[in-house]
Amino acid sequence: MKHCLVVDDSAVIRKVARRILEGLSFRVSEAENGEQALLACRNEMPDAVLLDWNMPVMDGYEFLKNLRRTPDGDRPKVVFCTTENDVAHIARAMHAGADEYIMKPFDKEIVTAKLQEVGLV
Repeated sequence: MKHCLVVDDSAVIRKVARRILEGLSFRVSEAENGEQALLACRNEMPDAVLLDWNMPVMDGYEFLKNLRRTPDGDRPKVVFCTTENDVAHIARAMHAGADEYIMKPFDKEIVTAKLQEVGLV
């Protein structure tokens, strides 16, 4: 079973993402910020990360840069999931190592399509 780490400071977003991902047969773990997510990845590297940009402690961009520098950190497919929709943010995320980018609010169809594009569904 594939494992997805959902990283978002909103409990509601994590709950919605969990329902969608479990419906796609993913095992799901959660983190409230980038620092928690980095610790979780060092413990067990997921197959995918659904990642918010704006979070306290460590934001999604900093998490992604750190993840890609850790051993095996190039393996997870990272999908940024955020309200930041300007081209500069998207380019910055992709340059830092994101595989895909989706806007909030999202639904099952959007998440499924993006995970298909990165080869996980």
